[in-house]
Amino acid sequence: MTEELREAGGRIRLYVTADLGEGVAVPLADGQAHYLLHVMRAKPGMRLRLFNGRDGEWTAQIATAAKRGVAVTVLARTAPQDRLADIWLCFAPVKKTPADYLAQKATELGVTRLQPVFTRRTIVTRVNEERLAANAVEAAEQSGRLSVPEIAAPVTLEKLLASWPEGRTLYFCDEGGDARPLAAVANPSAAAILTGPEGGFDPGERELIRTQKFTVPVTLGPRILRADTAALAALAVWQSAVGDGR
Repeated sequence: MTEELREAGGRIRLYVTADLGEGVAVPLADGQAHYLLHVMRAKPGMRLRLFNGRDGEWTAQIATAAKRGVAVTVLARTAPQDRLADIWLCFAPVKKTPADYLAQKATELGVTRLQPVFTRRTIVTRVNEERLAANAVEAAEQSGRLSVPEIAAPVTLEKLLASWPEGRTLYFCDEGGDARPLAAVANPSAAAILTGPEGGFDPGERELIRTQKFTVPVTLGPRILRADTAALAALAVWQSAVGDGR
């Protein structure tokens, strides 16, 4: 019986950008090849799973495994492409919590787009988009997702609001007294969660956000949550309320 590569968390799953179909030959990226050769000790004939966010998940067999690279041959589809509920996370980067942690956990929770937002109280001044993307890919591979969230370029809060797409609800995690529980107002249409920096939004920003016609102020309960905790809790609540979209 042909051996399927496995690690502690389960089957080896790799994200690729190539089209997937029966009989297609796919060369793996250098980092993936290194992992298979030097960590998993993979050999020709061993099998793994591939996905690209478009064609579902496929079983593939290692055709060549050498220092010059690893290539696999796609065999058969094991799962059709799913469609997750359309939820973005718009977050102000937080200094005490690396953005890669947030990218990993948000990916596991089904987010479809990660949008860093610079606010007046944001301490972090740079976001490493490549690192965010790498962490999102790793989390998708390990969690069983069949897609990887889009990593958007950082924008200012003002630019984010000015260019907001029509038809997408922005759930603003606000501590105002009139904010309603997220679970009570969440709906399955296109949506986004907005969370602020360590010190929260300043009064001017808060007013600007709340005056937008697409904004719905929401609360996550009586306790004051850290920015990263609020982001992940909001995603979990929203998903619980509307479903995973599959």
